[in-house]
Amino acid sequence: MSEPIRFYFRGAVHEVQGADTTQTVLQHLREDLHCTGTKEGCAEGDCGACTVVVGSLVDGKVELKAVNSCIQLTPTLDGKALFTVEDLQQPNGDLHPVQQALVECHGSQCGFCTPGFAMSLWGMYLKVEGRTPERKEIDDCLSGNLCRCTGYRPIIDAARRMTELPAVDFDTTGLAEQLQALKRDKLSTYAANGQTFHAPRTLEELAQLRAEHPAATLLAGSTDVGLWITKQMRALTDIIYLGHVEALKSVTLDAASHDRPMLEIGAGVALDEAYGKLCEYYPAELSELRQRFASLPIRNAGTLGGNVANGSPIGDSMPWMIALGSEVVLHSAAGDRTLPMDAFYLDYMKKDMRPGEFVRAVRVPLPRANVAFRTYKLAKRFDQDISAVCAAYAFELDGGKVVDAHICYGGMAGTPKRAAQAEAVLNGRVWSEEALAEAIAALAQDYAPLTDMRASSTYRMRTAQNLLRRFWLETRIDAPLANADVNAFAAA
Repeated sequence: MSEPIRFYFRGAVHEVQGADTTQTVLQHLREDLHCTGTKEGCAEGDCGACTVVVGSLVDGKVELKAVNSCIQLTPTLDGKALFTVEDLQQPNGDLHPVQQALVECHGSQCGFCTPGFAMSLWGMYLKVEGRTPERKEIDDCLSGNLCRCTGYRPIIDAARRMTELPAVDFDTTGLAEQLQALKRDKLSTYAANGQTFHAPRTLEELAQLRAEHPAATLLAGSTDVGLWITKQMRALTDIIYLGHVEALKSVTLDAASHDRPMLEIGAGVALDEAYGKLCEYYPAELSELRQRFASLPIRNAGTLGGNVANGSPIGDSMPWMIALGSEVVLHSAAGDRTLPMDAFYLDYMKKDMRPGEFVRAVRVPLPRANVAFRTYKLAKRFDQDISAVCAAYAFELDGGKVVDAHICYGGMAGTPKRAAQAEAVLNGRVWSEEALAEAIAALAQDYAPLTDMRASSTYRMRTAQNLLRRFWLETRIDAPLANADVNAFAAA
């Protein structure tokens, strides 16, 4: 039996029936609700013109996140709250401080992108609570919003100005009560036009659904599946949504069952939260990658488990996790099965998954004093761009000797792949320039990269080799350039 989609919108509970399960939130806003403030630019989560804020109930408290409505599906709103640019105007007709700041600082020219900027800024406004945000916070907040008129400076000025204006409170307590009333405790199913959207609440329900519907599409953050719909025009008749399974949203420290402590991150943990936890342990090594991993709205929606399960050869999470020796925890009705992550990927978009299995969690080893770890991303833009090459290195060192070298690259093969030949050259050797030169030459035996729109095969190979040299410069015993700017070596 089909149940309606229910979410909080414009001060009331809104119900949806009859809409396709693959209808995007943007389509529902513009075509059904006639809320045309939210714009469609790219329809793939890149430009930010469609940014909205979604509220969820997490441990009894409201969590508000800016996301791209162009790739989020309407049924995923069930039990949540949706806020658009139309919600910012105050009851007396006054502009919200975010809007007023954009006006005062001349942060809008053609205006097409402005609603998306306003919603991203509103998301930050609620978090900073009157404190003037730092420039880095502003840049991260706006990383998913593109503007081709202003040059961004006046929008950045508005981000600072908005907290100087008279504050406007937001009633999170009242919203929490509304969301609590919408909460479902068991599996719900929405069906329309020959399509079905299953939303399990427990791991057991999810495992049973996966066994009963092996061909169904598993949907987590929709940052990839959304593009199947908007760009590839795929018809998805059966969807299993993971977003309400609380058992997939935990982050726990496992210090007992392995020879070294592991951080277990549930497959439903959002990318930004997952990287936030990981950066507590690897602040110097992962902070830049976190900032450069897509945009904040994409990290708010996408999940680390989904990134791993998708297994794209240009995904930025897998190289460093493979280099560290991470594991994938698969689950089915039969229970858990754990694999080393480098054994999980068999071929291009092909994984070692048995019928009925899905990714339940990933396990990431925590730092060890004798392991030197770095990861580097090369892309045409600093923010929100897909890697041409993503490199990761984790070397166990004993003094100046390489005990165990782990080298992994993304963008160099059909899967995220370790450099077996280069590792073999280095293991047992002094971490010297001579050993480095041999390992650099061996990379040509490990990879035969493709030429595509992001980079040529020659560029990929040269930069992969130079990134290994950068790692050596930063980790060799005397390491005179350990704290220097060695970015030039990566592009030489």
